[in-house]
Amino acid sequence: MKSFSFIFALLSLPFCIANTQDAVHKQLVELAVAGNGVIKLDPKSFDLITSPKRNWSAAIQLTALDKRRRCLPCNDFDPSFNAVAKAWATTSKKNRDNHFFATLDFDDGQVVFQKLGLTSAPVVQVYPAVEGPRAPANGKVAPIPYDFSSGYEASTLAEAMSRYTPVVIPYSDPIDWARYSTFAAGLLAFTVMLRFIAPILQSRWTWATISIGLSLIMTSGYMFVRIRGSPYAAQDGSWIAGGYQNQYGQEVSVIAFIYGLLAFAFLMLIMVIPYQMSPNRQRLQVYLWTGVIMIIYSILISIFRVKNRGYPFKLFL
Repeated sequence: MKSFSFIFALLSLPFCIANTQDAVHKQLVELAVAGNGVIKLDPKSFDLITSPKRNWSAAIQLTALDKRRRCLPCNDFDPSFNAVAKAWATTSKKNRDNHFFATLDFDDGQVVFQKLGLTSAPVVQVYPAVEGPRAPANGKVAPIPYDFSSGYEASTLAEAMSRYTPVVIPYSDPIDWARYSTFAAGLLAFTVMLRFIAPILQSRWTWATISIGLSLIMTSGYMFVRIRGSPYAAQDGSWIAGGYQNQYGQEVSVIAFIYGLLAFAFLMLIMVIPYQMSPNRQRLQVYLWTGVIMIIYSILISIFRVKNRGYPFKLFL
């Protein structure tokens, strides 16, 4: 009779184990539903979800969210983990109940952190299924860490976790309403401003000024400096580069200013002074702008002499 009881106990042992696994699995499903896709763990539930007889997989976040821990990366990453878990909760029950997302906070499970030898957070480990059709073919069931060098973004995490879930996690980035709102506000502001600046943009003097400015900059050697990657000035502070084939960035600004001032002086002589009604004022302006042309042109020749040593001519300086 005792032998029969012992044999019966041995035969019923697999059924008892199966019933225990089913009970644990049912409990995990209920916890996932209650946590909106994320199971909040403690040492006891951590042992349940990482059971050595599991036929499910789990992605577990080990973190430290309490403000006293001052773990900025933990607080930055937690929303991404929850977003991916929430996306996984939208899959079909058949797939959803075969993979779980769970979080264990340091203050709720210091024993687990010590057992795993963790000294920093956050950490994400994927525990693959040990039994059943989803068990790894190579028999390796050790926890698989998530590489945070890939990024803290939810999309990156979802892509990485999808390698271990029954189906791809249906995560998509939420609509960035702030970005679209900023763009719409900027477009509206530009439209309003366009009403006031339209007369300026339609003025021929505006485009004439822009054209003249670009011409001065280009003829002063801007593209030459950009193509050669010349520095703005020398290391010793000098801004004039010797030789015909060398030029610094500061030279472009100085030469463009000199050319512009000379051109302005000639325009005054040609377009403004002839229309002066007072002979005395006209004579004074002729002397003034002629003197400006002579002095500025003398400065231009002096710069040319410094740049190209041996040039024999000068005007005043």
